[in-house]
Amino acid sequence: MPAWQVILLGLLEGLTEFIPVSSTGHLLLAGHFLGFESPKKVFEVLIQLGAILAILSVYAGKLWQMLCALPSSAQTRRFVIGILLAFLPAAVAGVLLHGFIKGVLFESPALVCWMLIIGGTVLLCMDRLQLEPRYHDVAQVPPAQALKIGLFQCLAMIPGVSRSGATIVGAMLMGADKRTAAEFSFFLAMPTMAGAFAYDLYKNLGDIDAATIRGIALGFVSAFAAGVIVVRFVLDFVSRHGFAPFAWWRIGVGAAGLAAMFWLE
Repeated sequence: MPAWQVILLGLLEGLTEFIPVSSTGHLLLAGHFLGFESPKKVFEVLIQLGAILAILSVYAGKLWQMLCALPSSAQTRRFVIGILLAFLPAAVAGVLLHGFIKGVLFESPALVCWMLIIGGTVLLCMDRLQLEPRYHDVAQVPPAQALKIGLFQCLAMIPGVSRSGATIVGAMLMGADKRTAAEFSFFLAMPTMAGAFAYDLYKNLGDIDAATIRGIALGFVSAFAAGVIVVRFVLDFVSRHGFAPFAWWRIGVGAAGLAAMFWLE
């Protein structure tokens, strides 16, 4: 695979992972139209390490403060328990459905396009709902509500749905304001993406050769650089503009993908 394609896909991963547009959906569509075929879709999953390290680097200060406060702060302990509970449904579903997700769902570009369009429509509806937020900080989200948000995240097993999008919609329905919902998705991304990366690496370690490692490393660097930029600015963007711009982007990409498949294939 040419280096420019690897860099492009890495940038695409970093730019889309933390916004509700489906990074996996974008990677699968880009790979489809570029003619890039990753064995067992290993590349698309493993370059997420760059995005994981991006969010860890931006949130390093907050994570350190939480770690220091963990022994003495009941609220911090409750928040950590909530994130772990929210992570649990996707972890179980990911292990049980891994073969079906990678072998069937990841192989359908049309499904990705339809999920992008449907998800964009849902985001537009959520953006216009007159909800009364109860939680204005991620630490305020109770563990029981966090678990429910985690159930929403399971919808992102379908490529094109968007992990952050499903989490944000779930968090808003559970009472979080828009900024808090987006930030909760950041925290939940850390164990979810790390778990997906570790499990996929374990399942496919024997199929990774030197060329694949070089490609993943280059994609990782690109994803890290783009991810840092997105994480630093997306919360303020959401606070000012809501989710409508992402919704329209999803609908546009999904519609363009369906049109391209109709005319070119």
